[in-house]
Amino acid sequence: MAIIKHIKSRNANYSDALEYLLFQHNEKTGKPLLDDSGRKLLREEFYMDGLHCDPMSFDKECEKTNTFFHKNQKRGDIKSHHYIISFDPVDATECGLTGEKAQALCLDFARKNFPGYQALVVTHTDGHNGSGNIHTHIVINSVRKYAVERQDYMDKPHEHEAGFKHRSTTRFLNHLKKEVMEMCDREGLHQVDLLSPAPAKITISAESLGANYGKAYLEQQFQNHSVSKVRPHESSHRTENVANLDYHADPLIYIQDHLI
Repeated sequence: MAIIKHIKSRNANYSDALEYLLFQHNEKTGKPLLDDSGRKLLREEFYMDGLHCDPMSFDKECEKTNTFFHKNQKRGDIKSHHYIISFDPVDATECGLTGEKAQALCLDFARKNFPGYQALVVTHTDGHNGSGNIHTHIVINSVRKYAVERQDYMDKPHEHEAGFKHRSTTRFLNHLKKEVMEMCDREGLHQVDLLSPAPAKITISAESLGANYGKAYLEQQFQNHSVSKVRPHESSHRTENVANLDYHADPLIYIQDHLI
């Protein structure tokens, strides 16, 4: 069953996101893993695309957009939004899901649901503690670079215009959950009803993410409660209660957004 999580960040250093998504990190300390020469180790398998940006210069391009629109200049401003779609681990063995296919699905998902935003779309196939569940990170700049056609899920007056900031409202999150369910149903992947409330909340300590990108994300969460693809290496519909989910997709645990 695929689940989606949203995390907002006030971290002005967009390069932290890029580093986290590209390189291997110690799951306990959050620090990058190094080889014998002291160089950061790339993740063994990942797929990357950029929307309205070159993914390798995502950080600089977001900063330019912010400067152009005079947005995200204050420390307390939300600079980016991080959405993670985590697929059921058995989708790979039972449904033929691959990292490449997940990347294609989530790239289309990002184009449809985050139009006009600069975005990084990165799929990992390793999972937390070697769980092996495939998951995709979608990181967007909080400022829309290009104006787009207004969509039904937009509930702010100027939300579709260039220069206005993204708002992850309850209405929008429910829209995304429906999109994820429809995507999985269409592709024959395992899925649960993400719109049914879970009776229990799952949490994880920020310490497990270490410093830098992951920790900064969760600490803030607790307080407030593509160049060409990079390839270093080349439905069954199931109903379960979301509270019973016990798999992770990174040092980030997946929690239903309305419980945060």
